[in-house]
Amino acid sequence: MVVEVAVGTGGEPESSDSMRTFGAMVQALREHAGLSREELAERVRFSKHTVASVELGRRMPDAAFVERAEEALGNTGALRKAVEHLGRQPGLAAWFRRWAQMEETAITLYTYECRMIPGLLQTEPYARQLFDDELPPLSDEQIEAQWQARADRQHLLQHRPNTAFSFIIEEHVLLRHTGGSGVTRGLIDHVLGVAELRNVAVQIMPLVQQTHAGLHGPLQLLETPDNTWFGYLEGQQSGQLVSDRKVVSVLQGRYARMRAQALSPSESVSLLHRMRGDL
Repeated sequence: MVVEVAVGTGGEPESSDSMRTFGAMVQALREHAGLSREELAERVRFSKHTVASVELGRRMPDAAFVERAEEALGNTGALRKAVEHLGRQPGLAAWFRRWAQMEETAITLYTYECRMIPGLLQTEPYARQLFDDELPPLSDEQIEAQWQARADRQHLLQHRPNTAFSFIIEEHVLLRHTGGSGVTRGLIDHVLGVAELRNVAVQIMPLVQQTHAGLHGPLQLLETPDNTWFGYLEGQQSGQLVSDRKVVSVLQGRYARMRAQALSPSESVSLLHRMRGDL
């Protein structure tokens, strides 16, 4: 059996060499221009904290930051060229990065989650509550990097309309009201909006379920453009990328059974509306 395992040592995402290089370039140009971080922050209309995170290679700069920094630092074109070579995996746990890279080209992506709302469906307030609950505690920079990485991943839902997404979520995950009732209302509204996309199916596994094929825990499956299937299983501080065909076949069978056991997409939407009304 071929199971690739990656183990992490904590919640802090590692920055890439390209991000650190880009950040050093921003810092060098800023210092050459005689600006403090506070002064650059005012000119680019981002916080001092964001400027520091970019310079330290902890945050992927967005397009607005790059354009405004170019204007503030001499319009050399260096930042516009450098940003094209940045890695796209900031804020991701080391053991999850390869799977995240595979997600970007997948033509099918299945997710079953029994612990929390899947990352691709999370709202910012919900995700930040999860980050606030992390132990050991995360720094502000770590939280910003992790949210940015999660938000970047969520672009898959809009930018890959030919990818089929399926989500099975346990009802109790929403009944927990993580972050409070207001956060849960916003979360349900967001999930309902995503469920309207023609390439997305959201199913709720009801709270009372006599038979359940997912008792071994959360799982993900994806199909590559060459029609090869992979699985991914995640623990507390590690993840397993599963490539063995027999094991993947078992995971596919479990997921197929859960799709039959969960509420249908239309029934799930109705349940979400009722849950939203009860808040």
